[in-house]
Amino acid sequence: MRKLLVANRGEIAIRIMRAARELGIPTVAVCSEADVEALHARVADERVVIGPASAARSYLNIDAVLAAAAEVGADAVHPGYGFLSERADFAERLDQAGITFVGPSAEAIRLMGDKALARSTAAQAGVPTVPGSDGPVAGAPEALDVAATIGYPVAVKAAAGGGGRGIRIISSPEELQAALPRAQAEAAAAFGHGEVYLERFVEHAHHVEVQVFGDGHRFLHLGERECSLQRRRQKVLEEAPAPSLSEPAREAMTAAAVRLAATVSYCGAGTVEFLYDPDHGDFFFIEMNTRIQVEHPITEMVTGRDLVREQLTVAAGDPLSFAQEDVQVRGHSLELRLNAENPAMDFLPSPGPLEVMRMPGGPFVRVDSGYEQGAAVSPYYDSLLAKVIVWDETRPRALARARRALDEVDVQGVFTTAPFLRQVLDVPEVVQGRYHSTFLEEWMADGATSGANTREAV
Repeated sequence: MRKLLVANRGEIAIRIMRAARELGIPTVAVCSEADVEALHARVADERVVIGPASAARSYLNIDAVLAAAAEVGADAVHPGYGFLSERADFAERLDQAGITFVGPSAEAIRLMGDKALARSTAAQAGVPTVPGSDGPVAGAPEALDVAATIGYPVAVKAAAGGGGRGIRIISSPEELQAALPRAQAEAAAAFGHGEVYLERFVEHAHHVEVQVFGDGHRFLHLGERECSLQRRRQKVLEEAPAPSLSEPAREAMTAAAVRLAATVSYCGAGTVEFLYDPDHGDFFFIEMNTRIQVEHPITEMVTGRDLVREQLTVAAGDPLSFAQEDVQVRGHSLELRLNAENPAMDFLPSPGPLEVMRMPGGPFVRVDSGYEQGAAVSPYYDSLLAKVIVWDETRPRALARARRALDEVDVQGVFTTAPFLRQVLDVPEVVQGRYHSTFLEEWMADGATSGANTREAV
């Protein structure tokens, strides 16, 4: 690997560039016209402007990214997460151009990207799946039959969906009959085709994901992460290890995730996501994300393994640098997603200049950000300002460190979610690790949050 082009922006682009630099690999940033002076564009050794501010015409433009790689002579591309990271056609185009894609094969991306096909593949691998349709449902009669068999409520999911998008929760046959054509139309508009499938909706389940890694020959896991604190199915806070898991469930879940990775001959970093019912000890496969995750730092903190460096070396043709028995989970880590949003205005994005941006420090506190003081939060892209990651020997100590870290956040010029996150860390159910995937929204609906919206440190 002689030169790496990073087909992303913000904190994940910088994270990848740091790993590459430690390996002695020069890096190239692509940037839109709105990001010419962005931090990721200045951290890289080279930069190429690939289009206007619109992501569709820049970061999602495969032709522009390929042209940039050819222009600078990059022989490898890392897609990060989001944007082109799970586009099988992008991986194929790179392969045709003789450029290494830092990720799994196009076949694996396509297989796991079709949620219905991924579900059937998981079942073939002996991974428990949520009761539901065998594949996409053709129409209302079939959907009603499936729902009658598995019982209400059911989740109607876009086959090509992901990241919590393309999901409807249905409580009755009448609601299903009315909602199905709308769900199909929305899936077609959002993901390119309108296929949907049905699953039983597991209420008050935990969202737990297993970090897997493969080199095409050996496959292993690096423990799990609890991702149940969500708002509108978007993660707010993640922690590792998952406090909700019993040890037998942990062993069974991680083994199932490795079986799935082996079934698809996985290469690189991936995440297998599950619903977990702690009352019965059952878990069910949701989906596999064929990329590095936003929350990968907490796995790095508890295992001491650099996942992005491992992605690069495996993509370059090296075998995995460690075995399953080398993976030891130590202590506890939390990641808090600090967004430039206004909690008092239903979390409306808050773009604008960062007049002050002081992030926390101290022992075992890590901040991944694509911004610095004096920069401006762009209105064109997601509102993630920084990820605040902490580690300590025990979960109570890690929570205390997370509170202290948030108390040090001082951002002026835009609204942030720091005060909201600080409140969440004191909620008894969160302190005790007894929350589930719909808990946060239920807590907010009860009016428990004050909707703090200060522009300054809490």
